[in-house]
Amino acid sequence: MLAMFFWAFVVGGLICVVGQLLFDVVKFPPAYAMSFLVVVGSVLSGLGLYEPLIDFAGAGATIPIMSFGNSLVNGAMQESQEHGIIGVLTGMFEVTSSGISAAIVFGFLGALLFNPKG
Repeated sequence: MLAMFFWAFVVGGLICVVGQLLFDVVKFPPAYAMSFLVVVGSVLSGLGLYEPLIDFAGAGATIPIMSFGNSLVNGAMQESQEHGIIGVLTGMFEVTSSGISAAIVFGFLGALLFNPKG
């Protein structure tokens, strides 16, 4: 069990290091870095490489932003098998809608409770 925690920490940390390098070295703005990591997660999922990473690292691979890209691809692929090309669009939103809704609600509540800058 300790090994599972170790590898989750290492893999999640490496994903965060990649994001930090995008900020510091490549000078990506936050939106570009986040979009890049989502696309990388999507590509890895499309190639069938993200599920083995989740099996290996657990929460270290499911918590970072790359997992959102994995969810988009998985939802699109599942629904496309059932509903064809329309399923590609509906599947992405069906799987990720709860996460997007939670982000909007908690972002709104955070803006109400605290003094946002910008």
